[in-house]
Amino acid sequence: MRSANHTNLRPRASTSRRWLAKRRLGGFMFTALLFFACSARAFAHEGPPYPILVDKTLGPCVVSVWADPDVGTGTFFITLEPTPGGKLPDDVHVEVGVRPVSGRLQEAVYAAEREDLSGRVQYKALVPFDAEELWHVRVRVQSSQGGGEAATDVEATPPGYGRWDLLLYLLPFVAVGLLWLRAISRSRRRGNLPRLPVQSRLRASGEEHDGGDG
Repeated sequence: MRSANHTNLRPRASTSRRWLAKRRLGGFMFTALLFFACSARAFAHEGPPYPILVDKTLGPCVVSVWADPDVGTGTFFITLEPTPGGKLPDDVHVEVGVRPVSGRLQEAVYAAEREDLSGRVQYKALVPFDAEELWHVRVRVQSSQGGGEAATDVEATPPGYGRWDLLLYLLPFVAVGLLWLRAISRSRRRGNLPRLPVQSRLRASGEEHDGGDG
């Protein structure tokens, strides 16, 4: 009788352990994802370019600006699209002006140069930042058909590792995914443990009945 009860309890204990392991892993994944989601904004400042202005209408142009404001030399990418039903002028000039929000320096203006890209119009501006602090950025677009300007603030941060930044930021998520796959693999292996043969189960059942009769 003891042997039969012990045999019946083994699957329940194994299932309970698997459920507890999955619950702990799920809690770990949730905590990790929450941490990286809350830190994404800070990481973006040191990583690849991120949008600071999106779909701003400046004269005949719809302007979006992506920035990589590293201390030393920051980079700004300005993409231009025509307004609905319109056409981009051929004489567009783009400038980027920056100054510290603290007011310790006057605004410095830098011309953006058009990049040779197929399928889209994009300008690139290289802007020096001499300190890690908050900077006011002003983007100005001029053409014979009109223009305009838009402004926002960005934080200059120490330079990162360039294109390797994205890979470094993805590593924690890859690690969580590998842990999850490993846990699933272990659960499947435990679930595929050989069960008792039919004769053994019948014998255990007979012993239980015998014990009850005695």
